[in-house]
Parts: sequence; C-alpha cells; structure tokens
Amino acid sequence: MTGMSIIAIVVAYLLGSISFSYCITRLTKGYDIRERGSGNAGSTNMLRVVGKGPAILVFILDVSKGMVAVGIAYWLGTGSTIMMVCGLAAIFGHNWPIFHGFRGGKGIATTIGVTALLTFTATLISGVIGIIAVILTRYVSLGSLIFAASLPVMIAVLDYPTSYIYLSLLITVMAFVRHWTNIQRLAKGTESKVSSSKPQN
Repeated sequence: MTGMSIIAIVVAYLLGSISFSYCITRLTKGYDIRERGSGNAGSTNMLRVVGKGPAILVFILDVSKGMVAVGIAYWLGTGSTIMMVCGLAAIFGHNWPIFHGFRGGKGIATTIGVTALLTFTATLISGVIGIIAVILTRYVSLGSLIFAASLPVMIAVLDYPTSYIYLSLLITVMAFVRHWTNIQRLAKGTESKVSSSKPQN
C-alpha cells in the first residue's frame, strides 16, 4: 500500500466522520439528534424528529460524502481496490465518527454513495429491492438490511472485481451490526414504521 493510498483512506474516514444530521440539527434546532427519536444520527431519524426537508438534505449529503471519498481516491490514482477501501472507510467514519464521540449513523446513505460510483448496476438492483421492501412493510430498517444483504450477492452475480465482493461483505456486516437493535425490534414486532411519528419541535 502506497503513501497516497494511506492518505486517501485517512481522509475518507475523516470525511465520513462529519455527521451532517448532528451538525444541521445542532445549528437549526439547538439539540443533539442522537438524544431524540431513535437516537440515530441519520436521515430516517431526521425525518421522524425534524422533518422531511432536513431529512432529504441529510440523505443527499451523506450520499455525497461517500461519492467524494471514492472520488478522492480516484483523483490520487490509488486504483479500484483502494477506491472501495476508501468508501469502506467513509462508511466506517459515518458509523463511528471521531468528531462526534464515535456515535454516528448506520451508513446506508453513505453506502449508496460509495457503491453507486463503483458498482452502479448492483447498487441499483439492490436499492430497488430494498425500496420495494420499505413500500410493502413501511420498515425503513428492513429495507436497509435487505439492500445491504443483497449488495454483495449482486456484485458477485454481475462479475465485478473479486475484491469488491469481499469489501462489500464487510459493508454488509457493518450494516447488520449498526442495525442490531432494529433487528431485535423487528423480531419482536415493535419496530417503528416510517410514517408512525411526527416531527418534534
């Protein structure tokens, strides 16, 4: 691994560590988004706690930082595998951000940004499957888990580089780790549905 590769990975992690949901809510509402709703620093909790507009903005920004992390690696000429590693680092940063006490989000939006650039068709198919699951069940967490689980499968089926398969498996593992409490609530039938809460002041 070259020096440029290491720099790209570190920068990607630091970029991922910028929690837009935390920053926007702190600036506009004066409180920590992680202390409201589900306690998650992500767009779904923003939707429930703050509202649709801020949630959409956070989603776009979280997707964008995944894309930028990959773009930085590309700009530094690191090669395709390191580009995916940088994407992984950005997702890791989003989930466990150094700037916010290692309490972050669940990484799905950032995963979309990373994989949309590197494995577009696989991401599109997995995303459609996940969206259908959300529409049918109204469980965003279930759709996110289905998206994360199907991603490495589609990457393998569509014959992307082998390194992408293994790295996407790590992304899937991170998604399931971060969604563990959601999985428990889904099993118990107590998980909140996407339209079950109103924004809080």
